[in-house]
Amino acid sequence: MSGTGLVVVLAVLAVATAVGFVLRSRSGRVREVTEPTSPNGWVLADARPTADERVLLLQLSSPICTPCRQTAAMLDALAAAEPDVRHVEIDVADRPEVAVALSVLRTPTTVGFDRTGREVLRISGVPRHAELTEALHGVPRA
Repeated sequence: MSGTGLVVVLAVLAVATAVGFVLRSRSGRVREVTEPTSPNGWVLADARPTADERVLLLQLSSPICTPCRQTAAMLDALAAAEPDVRHVEIDVADRPEVAVALSVLRTPTTVGFDRTGREVLRISGVPRHAELTEALHGVPRA
């Protein structure tokens, strides 16, 4: 390999590594949505909030996704501990129109909706439990 070829290979590896670190640091972080553009989350989930429910965590998963199972277990436990939170998991293989409506490109993605169906938060990857819990407590009762 020539000196120029080696420099190109090293540069490509450096850029790929940097991109990997950026993507890893963003995975699982809660992004609060200030200007929602998505449709009503309760409608997408084919659900209605009960009198006590304040937040819907709509998880989009795929059948071969290992992190999706981890996310589902965490969100199920969170919903059991927080009676005003509901978790609904949708398989994008069965309902791709939901992924399209929410502009979801990877699984797992969890989208949080307030009681009125307005998107309030979004998480790509396995959620960070403490960060998600803190964000949920900031969602007002409509």
